[in-house]
This record gives sequence, C-alpha cells and structure tokens, in this order.
Amino acid sequence: MFGRMYFLILSVCCLTAPLAFAHEPEAHSKHKVPTLNKPMTSVTVNPDSITITFGPIDLPVGHSGDLAASMPKHFFNLPEDRYMTGYKTEAFTKEGKALPREYLHHILLLDMDQDSISCPGEPLFFAGAGMEMRETRFPVGHGVKLDQTHKLMALVAFYHKAAPTKDAMARFTIYTAPKGKEMHPMQVYQVGVNVVCFSKFGERPANQSDEGIAIETGVHVIKEPLKFLVDGCVKFAYPHSHNGALLIALENRTRQKTLLRTVPDVLLDGTLVGFPDRQIYSNPVGFQVSTKEEYEMVLVHHRPLEQQGDIRGMGNYLLYMTQDACPTSASTETVASAPTSH
Repeated sequence: MFGRMYFLILSVCCLTAPLAFAHEPEAHSKHKVPTLNKPMTSVTVNPDSITITFGPIDLPVGHSGDLAASMPKHFFNLPEDRYMTGYKTEAFTKEGKALPREYLHHILLLDMDQDSISCPGEPLFFAGAGMEMRETRFPVGHGVKLDQTHKLMALVAFYHKAAPTKDAMARFTIYTAPKGKEMHPMQVYQVGVNVVCFSKFGERPANQSDEGIAIETGVHVIKEPLKFLVDGCVKFAYPHSHNGALLIALENRTRQKTLLRTVPDVLLDGTLVGFPDRQIYSNPVGFQVSTKEEYEMVLVHHRPLEQQGDIRGMGNYLLYMTQDACPTSASTETVASAPTSH
C-alpha cells in the first residue's frame, strides 16, 4: 500500500457540506494530474470530522494506474483549514455488513499542493490504511494541517482476488480538532523496507513490485538502510504490513538503539488481524531522528512451508513528527511502546 506514491485524479460528487472544487486540476494543482470524471465517492464535512465514502462497487474488481485504484481517484478541497488528529478505516457492504479486512487493499490520502518531505518531488501522502484498518488518534494537541487552498486526493483499492461481493463500500473518517484550538503541527514521513517513493520505483530490485517484497518459505529477516532527509521529533507511528509479518522495526544504527518495535496480532496461520493498542507508538514526548545519523528498517516475516503462490510482504511506517527537537525526558531512553490515547 504505502509503496505506491504516483498519482492520477478523479472526480467528485454530492457532499453534505459546501466544498470548493477544482474542475481543472492541471490549471491549479502543484502536482499536475489528469482528470477522470466518474463520481463514485462522496465527502462529508462535519464539525469534528471529514468522512470519505467510496462505492458501492461489485467485487472482485481490477486495479488501474500506478496507485492500483479500484475506482476513479477523488479530488476535493475543504471549506476551511482543519487539523487532522487521527483517522479510522472501515470496509462494508451497502447493507452495513462488515467485510473481511483482507478485502481492503489500501486507501491513500494525498495533498497535491504539499511537497513530500520523504519523497522529494512527490505530493504529500498524509494518511492511509491497508488491511490492518487501524483506528488512529494522535497525542493530544498534535495534528496535521489540512489547508483549505490545497487540493486533496483520495483513492481506494479492493483486493482483486476478493470473493464475489455485491455493493462493497469503504469509509475513511478523518478526525479533526475543534476550530480555534491551538495545535502542535506535525509533518508526515514515510519509511519502509520496500521502496516507498514512486520516483524510485525504477531502482527497485527484482524481488520488489507494487505488491511488496517477494517472500520465500520459512523465516526471513529483511533489512534496509535509511537516511532521514529532515530532522524531527516523532510523536506517532502508523504501521503497515501484510500476512506473515512477525515484526516491523526502526533502528538507529549510529546510536545502536531500537526506536520502534511493532509486533502484529495474527491468527495461527499468520493471517494479519491488526496492531493492538500496546504496539502503537503514540507519545507527546517523542523520539528524535536526525539527518546526521544512520538508520535501518527491519521486517521479520514467516511464510508457512506449505503455502503456495506469489506471496508479498511489506513493513512500513507513516511517521508523524514535529520539526522541533524532542524535550529532554527519561522516556526517550526506552524502546518505543507507549500506548495510544484511546
């Protein structure tokens, strides 16, 4: 999911709050994109949230474009500035029945007028989810600014091998801070063992694709070096992985220190259930990352010996961080495992 950062664009349909729309994205958006005109997505703006609803659409459905979308990308503006303080993902039928989490491949939210700090030259990927569908709440008083003058883009992809399902839908709810509330603004930084920037896709090794890294049978430890392009203080880390993942980690090799160590909840056969609260890093103190130090992303994966087919793994984080230095605190001397605020 988090490895697909190219962009095409969309259309918009009926909204319950008056949003401003740009019908000629190429004339206005910083990152130019073609327009698709097929309304299948709606956006609802509430006082404390923004809800994006995709569908209905019948499954299985194929993917199109470099972002592997199942329906046209959706492009919109907000009526006022907001601060995103968390988000939630759901997949269900039009009748309200929950769908198996593996039916959702990914949801991506991009700010087309904000540059990515982790993938230079690309638009900012500021929120999203895969089959983990983790409900997220940032530390109190922290948020990501959503500028009313910026074009936002939303897309969804359902798993192309999902069982035949009539009227499948997905919903992505962005929680927002009360109007006028003072907030600590956060930036969003994308890291992974797999290549996460679309501009680097041409440099991917042969064992990587849009679906992830090819996983052989047995236990495997995959490591990738990492250099941060900006300094910052990480306050929240959203993990993403696939079935078979045993561990995702971010380590500071210069200081010989583990910063993030995330273990998913899985079934007996390794099917991903999600990431429990105790495995989600959320801390108002945070931990420091620096352009002057060396880091490493780690994915530990197990593929059952009898499992057939092309199995792909991922181990990614969306890091939400402030630009200032972390406050001095003893809590920064321990492995990141602080519980979420909810």
